[in-house]
Formats: sequence, C-alpha cells, structure tokens
Amino acid sequence: MALLTVTDATVRFGERAALDGVDLEVAEHEIVCVLGPSGSGKSTLLRAVAGLQSLDGGRVLLAGADQRGVPVHRRGVGLMFQDHQLFPQRDVAGNVAFGLRMHHVPKAEQAVRVGELLDLVGLPGAGRRSVAALSGGEQQRVALARALAPRPQLLMLDEPLGQLDRTLRERLVVELRQLFGRLGTTVLAVTHDQGEAFALADRVVVMRDGRVAQSGTPLEVWQRPADEFVARFLGFDNVVAASVSGAAAQTPWGAVPVPAGSPQGPGRLLVRPAGVRLGGPGEGLECTVEARTFRGSHVAVTLRPAADAPPLEAECPLRDAPEEGARVGATFRAEEVVVLGG
Repeated sequence: MALLTVTDATVRFGERAALDGVDLEVAEHEIVCVLGPSGSGKSTLLRAVAGLQSLDGGRVLLAGADQRGVPVHRRGVGLMFQDHQLFPQRDVAGNVAFGLRMHHVPKAEQAVRVGELLDLVGLPGAGRRSVAALSGGEQQRVALARALAPRPQLLMLDEPLGQLDRTLRERLVVELRQLFGRLGTTVLAVTHDQGEAFALADRVVVMRDGRVAQSGTPLEVWQRPADEFVARFLGFDNVVAASVSGAAAQTPWGAVPVPAGSPQGPGRLLVRPAGVRLGGPGEGLECTVEARTFRGSHVAVTLRPAADAPPLEAECPLRDAPEEGARVGATFRAEEVVVLGG
C-alpha cells in the first residue's frame, strides 16, 4: 500500500505550469529520489506534499487521507532543507528537540530521544555544542536528527547534501541509506545530482518541465533511459538519429548493432561510452582522438570520426587510453546500445 499518493498534481505560476498533472506513489519504507534540472518542478512537488505550496489541481494523500487544507505541522512529515535552517541561538540538543517541544513531549522523554538520535547520526555527546562550531557535515547530521525526532511517517529531503563537498557527500549518502534502512524510514528526496540519487534511492523519478519523464529503479533508468532528454540529463552525449532494421541501426557512425527486440524504424539511438570499443586504424569507424579526460577509474576519450559525423565519447581503462592525436578504429557493443523512445 502506498504511504504517499499524489494524483494529477498541478501548480501554476501565472501561465507556467510548475507541476503539470503529476502522479506519484511512494510505498511504506521506500526511498524515492526525484531528479531533474533546475525548473523541472521537483522542489515544487516536495513543497506541495509538505503543504508549503497549494495545489491548483489534484490531490495529495498520506496513508489514504486527503491532505487538502491540512497545515504543515499536522501532516506528520519531516522536512530537511539544503541550508539545514538550524537555530543558531540554540545548542545541538535544542535544535534536535525542536519538533518534540512543538508536540509537547515531556522534557525527560525529549532528552532520551535526543540522545538516541545523536548516537544514531554519529554525534554522541554533542548535545551541548554550539551549532556555529560544527562543520558542514555535522550540521547536516543535526538537521537530519531534528527531522527524525518526531518520528515522521514521511521524511522529505530537499537537496540535503547540496552544500557539502563531493567526498563528504559520497560518504554521507551511503550512511543515509543505511540509516533509513535500519529505521524503516519512508523518504521522498529531491536532488539535481544523479550520483546522489542513484546511490540513495530504491526508485528514481526523473522530471522535466513539471512532468514525470521516467520512473524506475536506479538500474532500470540507467540501463534504459526513456528518451533523449533522460539520456542527456544522465550525462550520455552519444545520441544520434538512426533507422533500425533487424539487428542493426543505420547511423551517422555507420551500422551499429542493437539489442534483440529493439523497436524498428526511425528514431534516436544512444550508445553508452562503455559500448564504444577502440582498436587499431581500419577496425570499424575511423576516428582521431581529440581529447582525453581523467575520470578517476577510467579515461573519457573524445573521438572525431574521419567521416562527417558527430563526435563520439568512449570509456577506456587508464592503461589503455590512446594519446591525443592517435588514429583509432571504433566498433560498438550491442548490449550498451539503447533505442530511445519519443
């Protein structure tokens, strides 16, 4: 059963639809990340679920109850924003206990709950510390503990790691997923960071222009982007016009093999960089190595085909990456090719 159900949600700002008939369900104990570029409607969706933004149409249901007219503090949701919004005049314990005070929890119970949560988020004994003396990562943990304190039925995160450096984000997102799994927390998060969403979520929802462009598990969305917009948003640039016939597609790069069962006829084709195999000159599509970009575990190689065709990105192990200016041949692996929809 869905804990959260959003049906035909519509929000308009003048002539522009920030949300345009959005449908979304989040199951109990599920972690859903809404992903999209700026202006796609993801934060408006979060605010509408929280009650911070009125709907012009549609409904929000929590545990089957219509939330129309229900104020924010009565929805039973926890909120954590990008800037944390901690109270500088209160110490760590005072910040974490804020929601408990609003719910008139007795002081003795507040103290026990605050201690439990600080242990849980990795800040044991930090209750008397000033929030101004905390690092960005520590402030993020305090904000999370504060959001979790009243035991919300739904925890909502708005770009929760956006202000942290990449190394800290990568570590904390793993900790968050483990923490939510232990607690059984139901989470709706919004972010523009693909890596963060794919590491945290059970399900990813990609938004475009106020609508849902694709929804699926991280693996489903990564392996089979629904269309060119999703593919390019995920960082794939090897997208060209193609005409599929049988087991191959005719493209500006020549014949490219496609997976069995691919849609036939004209359309758009994605070749993931991992599906571009490099060999010697004369082996496949003749190309010149135009640029190399170090990506940590591999090198991204930009290829310029000798024919009048778009550039092509390939992915190579560090030890195998050809030098700039080298002549190579490119062939394609069908399992890394996707025939895109609409």
